Amino acid sequence: MRDELLPIGRFARLCRLSVKQLRHYDETGLLAPARVDPGSGYRYYAAEQARDALTIALLREADVPLAAIALALSAGPAERARILAAERDRLAERISRDRARLDVLERLADGGLPGHEVTWGREPEHRLAVVRARCTPAGIGDGVGDCVARLLPALGAAGTAWKPPLWGLYPLDVTEHMEIAVGVQTDADPPPGPELLALPGGPVAETVHVGPYSQLTVAYHALFAAVHERGLTPLGPVREAYLTGPAHAAPQELTTRLVVPVQEEDAA
Repeated sequence: MRDELLPIGRFARLCRLSVKQLRHYDETGLLAPARVDPGSGYRYYAAEQARDALTIALLREADVPLAAIALALSAGPAERARILAAERDRLAERISRDRARLDVLERLADGGLPGHEVTWGREPEHRLAVVRARCTPAGIGDGVGDCVARLLPALGAAGTAWKPPLWGLYPLDVTEHMEIAVGVQTDADPPPGPELLALPGGPVAETVHVGPYSQLTVAYHALFAAVHERGLTPLGPVREAYLTGPAHAAPQELTTRLVVPVQEEDAA
């Protein structure tokens, strides 16, 4: 049987892996050798194990967790495809978050600390037709797109008149499963699908951000810093008014008004 198997060093060279990697795969239960010498503990592998060894290395290079790799190797084709698709989506979400962080760092490196002007005033009540969605922080863009795709066609099909801008409504606390909403101001009752939301008026802090949505965190930094420096309590939902959207401007020219309601000072 020894003649039919490859010693670990030769098998490692065949797979362009290191002996250390193969030992680690064995220790974690991903790829056990075909035979272990009971006296020396030396590992031997069958040539047909090379495909699994190379697959493990490829998936580890793509940052797929060991547990997911083990499931994928033991699954049938359909289940394996589902597992790998889920890992693909996880990686894409992480890349999206990293890109947003990179945008922020580039802006800070170019212009220093946030310099958004924060103003104070009173916001009137808004009567909005809204649709809602649940999403992760990294999925906000897709969540907003889904809301817009449901809201505007519904209003258009019903002939419901509305006034720009488009509004995005977000919770104060950013969580992994948060609810967001997108709405527009209308004097008419919304058609089936969208719901009517009376957004109360009151004192607010606001600023205007010009640039990609990925850099909105810079504007929020300035806005919430100003709110807390005044000793005020922010209230939800946080509101974004999209004054110039992607359909009419390049990413560097997008214009967004950020509005944070604050508690009345005499009621604090």
